[in-house]
Parts: sequence; structure tokens; C-alpha cells
Amino acid sequence: MSHLMRKRFLLVWKALFCCPVRRHEEGAVVRKPVWNRSGEGASPRDFGIMTLAIMLSATGVYFFKFPNNFSTGGVTGIAVVLARLMPALSVAGLSNLLNISLLFIGLVFVGRDFGIKTVYCTLLLSFLLFLFERLFPLNAPLTDQPFMELMVAMLLSAAGAGLLFNVGASSGGTDVVAMVLKKHAHLYNITTALIITDFLAALATFIVFDIKTGIFSCFGLIIRGAVLQGVLHALRQRKYFHIITADDRIINQFIIKNLARSATIFEGQGAYSGEKRRLIFTAVSTQEAVLLKQFVKAHSPRSFVLITNTDDIIGNGFRNSL
Repeated sequence: MSHLMRKRFLLVWKALFCCPVRRHEEGAVVRKPVWNRSGEGASPRDFGIMTLAIMLSATGVYFFKFPNNFSTGGVTGIAVVLARLMPALSVAGLSNLLNISLLFIGLVFVGRDFGIKTVYCTLLLSFLLFLFERLFPLNAPLTDQPFMELMVAMLLSAAGAGLLFNVGASSGGTDVVAMVLKKHAHLYNITTALIITDFLAALATFIVFDIKTGIFSCFGLIIRGAVLQGVLHALRQRKYFHIITADDRIINQFIIKNLARSATIFEGQGAYSGEKRRLIFTAVSTQEAVLLKQFVKAHSPRSFVLITNTDDIIGNGFRNSL
């Protein structure tokens, strides 16, 4: 058995650090690490966002979630429950132990689908919890207002998770369990696996702690989901423009040159006037939408403009996949 596991780990190592042979135009053979492949790497901006997200999550978890024994799912929630059953270990220590163990499991059983972003976020979260425990030891909640601390913990956690999801990253933990189940247990809806694990961790607080803590944990789980949806909507919100105009040339030039976007153009005709018009379809960010509206109003005041809010655009310049 150990030989089989060692062989599997070596295969995973090769998958992670060496991609299949590729040839340049000149015919040179190269190998690149998996996270240097086009479309699979993380930019410095991504790492900055991930660092901020993990700092927010770690702050909410250590200073507000752990002292109050809130178990709102995830590895940190499981650690809260296990720490009560194993008082010799701290909550932060158990959380780090579980995160590192799941990280190894993900490397072995998920392989090349287990990206560098998840590895980075998992290690950074473990380091910050370890650092906070050494620098700011806590034996009791910061205040005597558990509901307020629950709200702060969920807001920080949801904000961090939203930032991570927006750059295609994960803090590991139960996300790794869901990835393994999706790949090896044919559970194709990864959201279902996450909901099940989080819900079970919250329910456990009724047994391990008391009814009050259990109610807070379940309520916090619901609040976190609602706030996370709001954060994702705010981060991903875009504007979809339908512009019916006779001044399509200057508007197209502005979209391409000033906004660095593109558009799709259709021929149209007014039903009442019978005049020929052009229909311009384009999607832009909320900041770019302000500039485009101002330009159309100033340079083509007779244009008819319809603007739709959307947070689910897939394609070049937006999200890369479903």
C-alpha cells in the first residue's frame, strides 16, 4: 500500500511541476511548471487580492469566530468542534493541522487540478492563524456582545471568500474535500458537497456546546451565504449596453480606443420612421459604463440607449469559464 501511495505521489509531483512537452516555433522542446502555463497562472495582482482576502478571513476567524465557538462551516468550524473534544490542542493549531492535511490529500488525489492559488492561500491562512495565536493569545471573546461579533466575523469571512472566488482561488479546507468528492465519488455539484459539510459542522455545535452557540452558528452560516452572494454580485457587476444610433462610427471608436473594449454591430431600421440605424451591443465595467454614457450623451444625444445590469458574463475580457 505504501508503495502504491508513493508511486501516486510521484505522479502528482510530475503533474504539478512538469507539463506535457511543448514546442516553440523554432522547434525547441521546453517544460514549464503547471502554474506558468498560459491561463493557469496567477498574476501579481491576483496574489495581492488573495493576500488581502486571507488576511480578512484570518482576522474574522481568529478574533471573532474562535473565541465565541462559532462553527459556521469549513475547516475552522470543524476545528472549533474538535477543540472542545480535544482540549489539549488549540483551535488555531487544529485548524492548521486540518488545513495542511487536506492540502496534502488534495495534492495526492486531485493532482494537476489542484492549483498554486489554493496552495498559497492554504499556507498563508495557516501561517496567519499561527502568528495571531503567538502574538495575540485569546482566552475569551473580545466583547460581551456575541451577536455583534458574529456579524463582524461573517462580514470579514464573506468579504474574503468573495475576493478569492472572484480571482478563481480557494482557501482550501473543505473545498478540497468537495474537489476530491467531485472527482472520485461522482458528486458533480461541488456546491452540494460544500453545503453538506458546512451544515454538519454547524449542527455539531448543538451537541458539543449548547443551544445558544448552535443557533448562532446556524444563523451565521446563513448570513455568510447571503453576504457572500452580495459581495460576488458587487465585484462581478457589469453593464450591458444596447445602443441604437446613426453615429455608430464615433461610438465604436470610443469603445475600442478609450475603453479598450469591443462591440457587436447589427443593421436595424426604425419601425415608425423607417430610417436605417445601427445596433451596438457591448459589455463594460461599471466605471467604463459611466464614461460611455457621458460620451453618448455628449456626442450622439439622439441615440437610444438601453443598459442592463449583469454579473454573469463569460468571454474575453471577463470570466474565462462557466
